[in-house]
Amino acid sequence: MTRLFYPAAWRSDTVEDLFGFLVSDPYRWLEDADNPRVRDWAAAQDRLFRAYRTGWSESRSWASLVDQVSSFGVSEPPMVRGSVMFLAEQLRGDEQRRLLVVDAEGNRRVLVDPAEIDPSGHTGLYTWWPSREGERVAVQMEVAEQPGSDIMVLDVRTGEEVDGPLPRARNTSLAWLPGGEAFYYVSRAPDEELEPGDKRLQRRVRLHLIGSPWQDDAVVFGGEDAPDHYYGLTVSVDGRHLAITAMAGPTSHNDVYLGELIDPRAPHFVRIVDGRTTRARVLPRFLADNDLLLVTDHQAPCGRICTAHRYDTDPAAWRTLVAEDPQAPLDECVALDDPALPRPLLLVARTRHGTSTLTLHDLASGGSLTTLPLPGAGVVSSLRTDTPGGRHAWFSYCDATTPPTIYRYDATSGELEQQAGASTAGHRPRIRSRSVRYHAGDGTEITLLLFTPAEEHQGPRPTLLYGYGSFGMPMRPWFFPMAAAWVGAGGTYAVACVRGGGEEGQRWHDAGRGPHKYRAISDFNDAANWLITTGRTTCDQLAIFGQSAGGLLVTAAAVQRPDLYAAVVAEGPLCDMVRYEHFGLGHTWTDEFGTASEPEQLQWLLTYSPYHAITPGVPYPAFLFTGAVTDLQTGEAHVTKMCAALQHATSSDRPILMRREPDTAHAASPASKERALAADILAFAAERTGLSLTKTTTMSLHQTGAATG
Repeated sequence: MTRLFYPAAWRSDTVEDLFGFLVSDPYRWLEDADNPRVRDWAAAQDRLFRAYRTGWSESRSWASLVDQVSSFGVSEPPMVRGSVMFLAEQLRGDEQRRLLVVDAEGNRRVLVDPAEIDPSGHTGLYTWWPSREGERVAVQMEVAEQPGSDIMVLDVRTGEEVDGPLPRARNTSLAWLPGGEAFYYVSRAPDEELEPGDKRLQRRVRLHLIGSPWQDDAVVFGGEDAPDHYYGLTVSVDGRHLAITAMAGPTSHNDVYLGELIDPRAPHFVRIVDGRTTRARVLPRFLADNDLLLVTDHQAPCGRICTAHRYDTDPAAWRTLVAEDPQAPLDECVALDDPALPRPLLLVARTRHGTSTLTLHDLASGGSLTTLPLPGAGVVSSLRTDTPGGRHAWFSYCDATTPPTIYRYDATSGELEQQAGASTAGHRPRIRSRSVRYHAGDGTEITLLLFTPAEEHQGPRPTLLYGYGSFGMPMRPWFFPMAAAWVGAGGTYAVACVRGGGEEGQRWHDAGRGPHKYRAISDFNDAANWLITTGRTTCDQLAIFGQSAGGLLVTAAAVQRPDLYAAVVAEGPLCDMVRYEHFGLGHTWTDEFGTASEPEQLQWLLTYSPYHAITPGVPYPAFLFTGAVTDLQTGEAHVTKMCAALQHATSSDRPILMRREPDTAHAASPASKERALAADILAFAAERTGLSLTKTTTMSLHQTGAATG
């Protein structure tokens, strides 16, 4: 193939001396997205991608296949408050999900439909918080990549707005007080109260009284001494106490504060957990007697559940209710404490060898009572119960071939039943799902999830390898439309559970973050090498794919070992790890990656920063960088700088492309744009690895089911 002619990108002689390290940055000028020269260069890249895409002969076929395997319907459990059920539904053809309410008689009606607010599809329903009585609901809408996210309050019976908007509440937490006349929430301080140009989070916890202007909302917690803290809010059942979790960015430990609400506008807080001492994550829930249920990895890297008096400040006083299982990391739990039950119960979700288990325990003693049967070897998520007083629990279940399905457990009868769920437009391919273990270079065993067509096949297949490896986020055998489409076309889809994720608890996360981030990258390359040496694929048939921090993973892996891969797809990646703190929310991620403001940590970053590891004259694999034109989370400069640097450096004729999307967000877009992006990614990876839809037998696309092994 003839090498592409890339848009010219000026290489400056910018070099910084950082603690004795001479750091070159020839494309720093691309960080200024408002510069006309940058806009012109990016527009030329857009034209290049569109022109290249016209050569994909199977683009429409991939789009059709993605449409067939994409799910729609109800994909997450309801929230039940009083006699009202709140649930989200996205029908086939909807760009965004809508919020429904279901009354005690089962009558359904739409409460919020984003399409009526914005027919373009760019305004989405972000989240919602019903009051305890179910009479009001606070709703947050989000417009793609706009920094402000307002909160509105609706009357559930009439659907009318009764309050709001409350501004600057992006990524907020919210907790109603009993009675539905007030709630606590988190919002950014007004710009006029901050220094000019302050881009830090600057969040405050406020009390809002329904009907009062937001300017009167009292700040009850947070200040300038915690500029990058995230806060989580929980109010006790009787409304007498407020618990606040506080963490500086997405760190692996947090503080817990408890306040008595004698005066809700001025609670007195006591710090009952000091994260600097425990170095652990602690999530509090109030029990009926206002003591605390604590979900924590303190002295239990795979998680345990404890009880504590609400003002116990010494972790030694905590009582272990459900002990750690070193082979099964704790995911979540929910208490079922309706007074009508013979005894209060605790439902606990764990993951053992990549698949979920659900066990029922006595809430008083922690004793195990039974294991709930699940539909298969899949993933349970989003445990929820009715409020006040839990008698039912809802959860979502999915696996490689089953879209999210909602189940309800009745603690009175012990029955588990399917209530709702998502479906696909067409038949799903038959997929064989299994996990294997491979050895990293240092001997550590790593889990690799494999999804292949159920039909036997001798020899290597075109393979798409996915990974993430950051922030303790575990990889699971979820239903993923892109995976279903790829396997339906005859390929292998693989997921490497590298260190830095949470598949095996907090120790697994610690082993791949900060000074050890390089391990996640080497683990990923070792997964690729295992797939090749075992004959499952070849380097000419292997493409890799990552999103956000996973984009960092695959980009760094390919720059270190370009010989292993035919193609790389990085969606919204991090690439310049020396300056990532200057973009988006990067300044809050130093606990995960390190900071360039410290000499030792700068050295960590330089060991794997993809942008700084590019070597001119190397035959790099094909790259497709995708992302929003404006990315408020990672920052769009990672894509532009990395694309320019690779186009300049590569000696191969394999394309280096950039696909930008206007009016979208870092991780959420209108459904049609998400499907179009998925189709482009698959078409690009298929073209580079030799996977062809025309060679696929139609049988696999007209049968459903799963095979496991």
